[in-house]
Amino acid sequence: MQRIRRDGNLSIGAGRQEGVVLLIALIVLVAMTLAGIGMMRSLDTGTIVAGNIGYRQSAIASSDSGIEAARTWLIANLNSLDSDNAAMGYFSTRQDSLDMTGNRTEGGNDGVNWGGSDPTQLVNAYTVGTVDSSGNTVMYLIHRLCTLTGSINGAGQTCATTSISGIGSSQQAPDYSGYALLVKNQVYFRVTVRVNGPKNTVSYVQAILLM
Repeated sequence: MQRIRRDGNLSIGAGRQEGVVLLIALIVLVAMTLAGIGMMRSLDTGTIVAGNIGYRQSAIASSDSGIEAARTWLIANLNSLDSDNAAMGYFSTRQDSLDMTGNRTEGGNDGVNWGGSDPTQLVNAYTVGTVDSSGNTVMYLIHRLCTLTGSINGAGQTCATTSISGIGSSQQAPDYSGYALLVKNQVYFRVTVRVNGPKNTVSYVQAILLM
């Protein structure tokens, strides 16, 4: 924009000033747009993270169903725990070399087939099923903490056990030294639970049970 001064000379300073203001306004507008986009992305990321934490907490809560199902099965089968029952996800030895999560090694057959996750594996977990409205699917494996199959009192056997006093009375004994209370060995079992949840959520929980 040009202006004619009273002395007849052209004035172009105002035009230059208006051009600088326009440039500054455009720069500020671009900066504000980028800041708004960054804020929106930050909010979206926060929402996703919060949602993932919620799914994880839900999966961990659902793992209690797997532990309880394993405990119920152990109680119902106390007299047949000296040998494996692979169909029910029970193994009478520790299987120390077993890769529970599949993260330690790749390939081979030292892992676990969790509900069809890897049918090539020799060890299959027992699938409890979908346990809640969120769609969490629960599976478990039970390991008796022993080195060998068979009785916990067998030759060469080593188990993680604890001894407790059984029920007894000295009432019918001739003296207190003539009647010994029964001592019973209880064995530790390791229960590993995997929960498959929505949006590929996977959680592992372990519990130690004494039977």
